[in-house]
Amino acid sequence: MLDVHVVYAHRVRRYSVALANVAGWELKLEEDHAVCWQEIYADWHRVERRMTMMLKEVAELLEQGWTIAPASQ
Repeated sequence: MLDVHVVYAHRVRRYSVALANVAGWELKLEEDHAVCWQEIYADWHRVERRMTMMLKEVAELLEQGWTIAPASQ
């Protein structure tokens, strides 16, 4: 659903949203390949709100000089 990698120098952040089986959706932020936070939501409206916040943060990072990287990084 969402899988965005942003990089700056040697730092990497990954924002992801994926189905979590019958439990709902898993939202996760990883920084330098370590999980910073991970949540599972059953309510799609909460997922939408959190995704909006995630995409806003990505936009702010891009303004600061971070770049979008291929998912394989």
